[in-house]
Amino acid sequence: MHDPTGRAAPENPSSPDAALNVLYVDDDDDIRAVVEIALGIDSNMTTACVSSGQAALDAVAEFRPDIILLDVMMPVMDGPTTLALLRTREPADATPVVFVTARTQEREVERFLALGAAGVIAKPFDPMTLAAQVRAFLTPAG
Repeated sequence: MHDPTGRAAPENPSSPDAALNVLYVDDDDDIRAVVEIALGIDSNMTTACVSSGQAALDAVAEFRPDIILLDVMMPVMDGPTTLALLRTREPADATPVVFVTARTQEREVERFLALGAAGVIAKPFDPMTLAAQVRAFLTPAG
């Protein structure tokens, strides 16, 4: 699809054909491995996995994720603190962040959304549908 100037129109990031950079942040080695495999099912997703909030802050400038998946409970710097710091840094200041957590009671989810998260994916998640869930958070409104 092209606009009248002849430039390619931007791809819809929720489309399975759109290339997508995903940054996954979790202190648990096993969960990072599962996420990397699960998102690898989608051949158009490039995934970078890091083990801490600080590593996420360090990675965003070079990796330039389209979406960040963030564990809530991590040592040293938890997910909400990491999100707050990401919001102060380009290019991550406007990047959608989705918390991946077992803390999914309504009150907790409301708190995460109030902090600026685009949404919450519950742990345990289904590895077979994780890529589609991630893309769903990038569906344009309207």
